[in-house]
Amino acid sequence: MTHWYSADLHLSDDGIRRFFDRPFGDVAAMNHAVIERLAARLGPDDDLWILGDVADAAQGGAAIASELLTGLPGRKHLIRGNHDDAQIEALPWTSIHDLTEVQDGPERFVLCHYPLLSWNGARQGAIQLFGHVHDRWAGSDRQVNVGVDLWDFAPVRAADIVIRAATLPPLEFADRIEEGG
Repeated sequence: MTHWYSADLHLSDDGIRRFFDRPFGDVAAMNHAVIERLAARLGPDDDLWILGDVADAAQGGAAIASELLTGLPGRKHLIRGNHDDAQIEALPWTSIHDLTEVQDGPERFVLCHYPLLSWNGARQGAIQLFGHVHDRWAGSDRQVNVGVDLWDFAPVRAADIVIRAATLPPLEFADRIEEGG
């Protein structure tokens, strides 16, 4: 079993495709690339954690997201994002959260759509995973952006996240948060 992490798929969201200059000629090509890269990685015993902003429901994204969820193997979990409306939440998710913690082998991850100033276990080595900011901030040694814009539009595993975290700058203000434990 593998845990996979991703954020900010924005299926069918042409505004996001254009605003963030995603490298696709149109929204159909973007949808295809994201879905293809998910399908290439997920196995039947895997967990996919999508940290928000799955699709633009108003532009047909809910139907595409539904096909994605039912067509991919494994269990799919939603961490709500600011673009996830009732249509997205009504899809066949294994679980839905605003924030949750995942023990992935030796790694402890705190999952939230948004980058946080502090989180449970921050001083004990827990890494916070987030999206929301697209390619505007990759994160720090304690926080990693798992958004598709920074990961070639594919989900990532714990080992990839830990390697990325080691290359990022120290968390700013780390000495001022979570004092005393």
